[in-house]
Amino acid sequence: MLQGFNPANQDIQVYIDGQLLHRDAAKVSVFDSSVQGGDAVWEGLRVYDGRVFSLEAHLDRLFDSAHALWFQNVPSREIVVDAIRQTLEANAMRDDVHIRLTLTRGVKVTSGMDPRLNQQGCTLIVLAEHKPPVYPESITLATSSVRRNSPMSIDSKIHHNNLINNIMAKIEANQAGADAGLMLDKDGFVSEANGVNVFLIRRGKVRTPWADYCLPGITRATVLDICRAHGIPCAEARISPSEFYVADEVFTTGTMGELTRVSAIDGRAIVNKYGESVLERVRSHFRELTRSAGTRLV
Repeated sequence: MLQGFNPANQDIQVYIDGQLLHRDAAKVSVFDSSVQGGDAVWEGLRVYDGRVFSLEAHLDRLFDSAHALWFQNVPSREIVVDAIRQTLEANAMRDDVHIRLTLTRGVKVTSGMDPRLNQQGCTLIVLAEHKPPVYPESITLATSSVRRNSPMSIDSKIHHNNLINNIMAKIEANQAGADAGLMLDKDGFVSEANGVNVFLIRRGKVRTPWADYCLPGITRATVLDICRAHGIPCAEARISPSEFYVADEVFTTGTMGELTRVSAIDGRAIVNKYGESVLERVRSHFRELTRSAGTRLV
């Protein structure tokens, strides 16, 4: 497994609706929408030296997702930011920290799918853990038979908690002995991996799938911004699996693992025929950003 239990998190405090509770006491109601139907939205954030990286972009996406799902009585931005600050301070966390920020539709008055049963407002959860980037130097991918959601099902622009198709892709990857599942769209073009966005580099040009069937990740957007700012050719495109097989470099992006090299896909080694590592240039610029950018909370 790429992750495991960290003893440093044995006694962390978790924020739930204004209360800080020991992890063993941190619970949500059986009537909460996240339990009843996976009806929630979430964000993953990373903390560097007391600064939450891309906080505003993550909060924008959280509130946009909640609005798209017609959540009512959503807590204010100020309340959410203060909840994050309280959680970090309570746990004396400043660096190598990952935050799972969750907003559910809230507690229902009785079991059922009707959102009108939610009459108490949203449930806000802030789970911060001591967790440096979780991936090793490189990972392997295996193409999954599970297709990524299309907007006909539920739009990938909504960062929702219904992750069953991604989990199924991860199960297939586990069975194939790979680290993550590479998910395709309904036409067979690459969408993303089961938990991260994917990029390829071919002859010095960086490319990534359009965010039609994949989550438009915050780290993904940061990488595209870095490329544009530093004169590295980049583009969004429809990309087939075979184009990934013959790329000079492939990497994934996400808050949990930052930028991670992919060494093989479906047993095909990724061989850099170009010579120069463009990925290392992008990584270097990304590290510079994490050393200086972000919103200081602690």
